[in-house]
Amino acid sequence: MNYEETLQWMFNKLPMYQTQGASAYRKDISNTVLLANHLGNPEKKLRCIHVAGTNGKGSTSHLLASVLQEAGYKVGLYTSPHLKDYRERIKINGEPISEAAVCEFIARNQSFFEAHHLSFFEMTVGLALDYFARQKTDINVIEVGMGGRLDSTNIITPLLSVITNIGLDHTQFLGDTLEAIAFEKAGIIKNEVPVVIGEYGPETQPVFKTKAQEAHAEIYFASDLIRDVYPSALLGDYQIHNRKTVQQALTVLTQKNEIQITERHIKNGFLNVISNTGLQGRWQQLGTHPKIIADTAHNAHGLTIVMNQLKKEIFNQLHIVLGVVNDKNLEEILPLFPKDAIYYFCKPNIPRGLDAEILKQNAEKFKLKGQIYNSVSNAYENSKKKAAVNDLIYVGGSTFVVAEIL
Repeated sequence: MNYEETLQWMFNKLPMYQTQGASAYRKDISNTVLLANHLGNPEKKLRCIHVAGTNGKGSTSHLLASVLQEAGYKVGLYTSPHLKDYRERIKINGEPISEAAVCEFIARNQSFFEAHHLSFFEMTVGLALDYFARQKTDINVIEVGMGGRLDSTNIITPLLSVITNIGLDHTQFLGDTLEAIAFEKAGIIKNEVPVVIGEYGPETQPVFKTKAQEAHAEIYFASDLIRDVYPSALLGDYQIHNRKTVQQALTVLTQKNEIQITERHIKNGFLNVISNTGLQGRWQQLGTHPKIIADTAHNAHGLTIVMNQLKKEIFNQLHIVLGVVNDKNLEEILPLFPKDAIYYFCKPNIPRGLDAEILKQNAEKFKLKGQIYNSVSNAYENSKKKAAVNDLIYVGGSTFVVAEIL
């Protein structure tokens, strides 16, 4: 199979949470353990940093990778989901895995995947770990897919665990309280492996402390320890927390003699994070006159921060291109959006996308007014036609909405 045929097989044959939702979610890592054994346990050959959290784990992972690249390390970076190309999930020093490597891995292990009914995510984690081991990376930043305790990435034993923050998201899988979700995220804390917590609250801090004590793991609360942060190419006030988390993580790794970095590496890594890693979709400006901002925030915790950021912008009229997935708690997120914006309701082009008519009907309950469009691109093009030069267009609600316009 060529690359396109290989991707088609993966998407059709292997359950994929991002498009299918609950039916693709696995509540244990036994399949991943089987796959790792089949591959010769590549995870045991790797030095890793493990990053979990409700929001910010993608930005945090990319910032970490960028700094380590600036310091001269060969850095593997595994993240999810992808925006445009599947290969975005697996990079070394910012370069995506080759199409040939993806095809070779699938061909070599296809019968195993079919025999054990592996999910799309399980297979992708195996590909990433196998690829990094074969390429002999110096260090790898591994982002959790969902939760932590039962996530496929949790077969690694890292040098450091990082948990960015806790918010209510994926409650049907992780629990409907902050304490329950914190427990799942804290599942990445390993025996005698230090852990950095980015943000915490009264409900979550005791969960983290208890788990760290049980694991005899040193715990560091970045928000209490880091005062000043270096500037970054990633815009938006919410990135301040991510930068603090990264600076504390780098401090711990340096103190443990796991890495050698300087202040210059951190400064350059933060400023060059987009060019070093190719990160997109985080308060990303796509145009001026009118100003166009795209952001992948998609849950209440993330959207609260982003909507507060929008309030600081100066514009005459706000236009919002909005689409969501069908398992999103609309009663929780729609009240966060401004009532004085013009809305362009659309459906992301995936099976999980919520019908734009249903989104509009629910939005009207919260006095959000606008029109329905038959695609994300149509909604986006109409927003650009209707917006004046001093207006602002915001595109978001889902990673998949942002992906379609990039």
